[in-house]
Amino acid sequence: MQVKQQKKQIPQLAADFSLLFVALSWGATFIIVKTAVQDLPPLPFLAARFGIAFITLLPFLWMQRRHLNRNAVGKGLLTGVFLFLGYASQTIGLQYTSASNAGFITGLNVVIVPMLVAYYKRKFPPAAIITGAILSAVGLALLSIGENFTVNSGDPIVLLCAFCFAAQIFFVGRFAPDVNATVLTSFQILSVFLLSGIGSIAIPQPQVLFSGYVWFGLLLTALICTSLAFFLQSKMQQFTSASHTAIIFAAEPVFSAVFAYLLAGEVLTSRGYAGAALVLAGILIAEFSSIKKGLQND
Repeated sequence: MQVKQQKKQIPQLAADFSLLFVALSWGATFIIVKTAVQDLPPLPFLAARFGIAFITLLPFLWMQRRHLNRNAVGKGLLTGVFLFLGYASQTIGLQYTSASNAGFITGLNVVIVPMLVAYYKRKFPPAAIITGAILSAVGLALLSIGENFTVNSGDPIVLLCAFCFAAQIFFVGRFAPDVNATVLTSFQILSVFLLSGIGSIAIPQPQVLFSGYVWFGLLLTALICTSLAFFLQSKMQQFTSASHTAIIFAAEPVFSAVFAYLLAGEVLTSRGYAGAALVLAGILIAEFSSIKKGLQND
């Protein structure tokens, strides 16, 4: 028997700022993960990261056990499959394309999500969402792609990654109003852990080294960028739209560039600054329109 949840309403602006924090956490740890996977390959790293995250959520899942049912668990596992496929296809695609291409193509989920919503709802998203998505996509192109852009064999694989991440955002938007956030988060994470673990065993891996830096990266990403981040997404997408979420998540490479400068001294080009400005403009246009008119619910 499904338990009806009594949800406390959260203002959309507060929900959007929470999602912006999620994008910030992912962007802030990008350079840490990039270094950690030199010792621990991506699939084992994902398995360990999501395994630790699931363990940390178990006490909270126990406290919310009255919300456990086949429907809720199934929705969490399904969403987790798309999340895993996004990570896996991105990892495979990166072997056959440049990081800049992968960064831009992955970010195309900012326009894919409104397309999925339009197909599902049989109507176009609000003009502000379309404008914000286009500005963010152009900004991502300027931020990620260099002057010598070439199409590589890995690009279609990374495009699959963009569709998978878009599907994850879309399904969280569909499921979050009806599924307890802790349950939805926990079984998404469990799904990624299991599939990453199976992949790590089935596919031959380079030498695995659990160095001190790897443990630092694992604990940081598991606790902040996985348990907390995906809980916030599952909780806050009840109070904002999937398209809005995708536009906000487009800020991740902007934060990544900021922290790359602060932690590694990497400097943005003028194209990068222009791209970052367009991404932020896209977010602000969508945000101010929602504040003015109220949530459009996609």
